[in-house]
Parts: sequence; C-alpha cells; structure tokens
Amino acid sequence: MRIVDAHVHLYPPDANRDPAGWARKQGETHWEILCARVRKNGLAVQGFPSVDELLRTMDAAGVDRAVLQAWYWERHDTCVLQNRFFAACLAAHPDRISACLTFHPGAGADAVLQELRWAKDHGFCGVGEMSPHSQAFAVDDPVWREALQACAVLALPVMLHVTEPAGKGYPGRILTPLDDFVRLAREHRATQFILAHWAARLPLDPQLGPESRSLLNVAYDTAASPLLYPAGVFREMIAAVGVDRVLFGSDYPLNLYPREQTTPEMGRFVAEATGAGLSAVESASLLAANAERIYGL
Repeated sequence: MRIVDAHVHLYPPDANRDPAGWARKQGETHWEILCARVRKNGLAVQGFPSVDELLRTMDAAGVDRAVLQAWYWERHDTCVLQNRFFAACLAAHPDRISACLTFHPGAGADAVLQELRWAKDHGFCGVGEMSPHSQAFAVDDPVWREALQACAVLALPVMLHVTEPAGKGYPGRILTPLDDFVRLAREHRATQFILAHWAARLPLDPQLGPESRSLLNVAYDTAASPLLYPAGVFREMIAAVGVDRVLFGSDYPLNLYPREQTTPEMGRFVAEATGAGLSAVESASLLAANAERIYGL
C-alpha cells in the first residue's frame, strides 16, 4: 500500500548543526525555545535529521513520499531561507519529496505574493506549516487575507498549526483559538485548508463542531497524534468528517513515543494508523490518496 507522510519537518544544515545558536542568529526566539526542549527523561523532544537521514527513515517505514512542511517563522527572511532549502530538496529528490513554503505577512503584500509565485513555479505543492498566533499577526491581517486569496488562485492548500486547548503546558506553547480557524475557512471558501494535529478535534467541539464539519474546504492531519490522543481518535474523527478529509502525517522528526523510543522514526505510527480498524479503502485514502488529491502530488 502506498504511503504519503504529509507532515514532515526538515531544517537547513546550519540549523541542524546548532539549532539554538542558529535561531538566535536568525532572530527566531520562539523556535529557539521549542528546539531546545527536552523531556523529563532527558531525551530531546525532536531530532534534526539530514535529507539523507529522512530518506532512510522513510525507507525503513515503507513511506513512499514525504511532504515537507516549513515552519511558522517570525521573520520573512527566515521563511525565504527555508523555502530555498526546500527547493534544493525538491530538485534533488523529486520522486520522494514534495514541499510547502512559508512566509510572513509582515514583509508586505508584494514580497509575499512574489514568494508564492516563485514557489509555485518551483514545484511547491502548498503553504505551511503556518501559525498566525505564533507568528504574531492577526487572522484578519490584510496581507494574510490577500495571500490566502492568492493561494486559492494558485491551487496551493494552506496547512495551519493547531494547539490542543486542554493540552499540557510546555515552554513555547501558544494558544490557537479554535474559532479563528472556523472563521478563516468560512471567509476563504475557495482556499483549501489543512488543520494540523487533528485540529484539536475541532469537529467534535460542541459549539464549533457543526459549522466546522460543514466547511468542505477544511481537511485534517494526524500529526503528533500519539502524543495527544488515544488511537481511537482515528475512528472518532473519520466518523465526524469522513475519511476523505483526513491526511496521514507524522510530524517527524518529533519523537512520538518517548517512553519506548530514544530517537524519532515513522514506522511505529504507520503501524498505529494501519491498525486503527479501518477498511482497506479507508486506509488507502488516509495513507496516500487524500494527500495526493489535496496537494496535487
């Protein structure tokens, strides 16, 4: 069965060598906090693999293609740097890797629209992972709204970070009010959104769930699921929104099973997804077909 991991992070070599130092140099204070996190057992929350290490991890897990998600950087210069790194990854491994771009509205409409057009011309398949709340711009920022309209025209789906409101606190955690995502999808119906981390189970919310389920321009990914929810979330969410709106994503190189594993990998979560009690048709949709359709792979 074909497998597409639609939520994978990868960073430039300079960032891998010294994540915190690189973040300070770039002025990325939020990421500096996140990249230095360790668990109570002293293990790092995430790894910093090279492109070759990613490919070996994919091979070991039976993953055919990875969709690289950029980051919600605080500075547009960092976004451009990440995008150029991803372009090199795409050029080197077009058979295994797809990529999403990132931007910051603070750069202004001309710079953002230019970056979107450049990325489309260079084979990027979407935008993300974005987070207005972490990047410190309003969801009604005019440049952001113009960019979302451009994404609809360019057929670039937009993946947004969503934080679980009831989740445990950790350094760098920023709340992402769920009604903001409903509003964005309602006001930009021509734009395809993917809400990460099961969108904090937004479709199951007593107040916001009914409208969110009716917004057909919204899909959901499974990134970091083992750290957030029991395995039953697969059936819960598929029952709520239908299997065609759920994309498999791991959030690699986040370590999803820190009690059992010392280093991040993909295989165990692939096994969890395939063992979630889905039919063969549902599994095929979840594991590859939905990402291929939505991202135009």
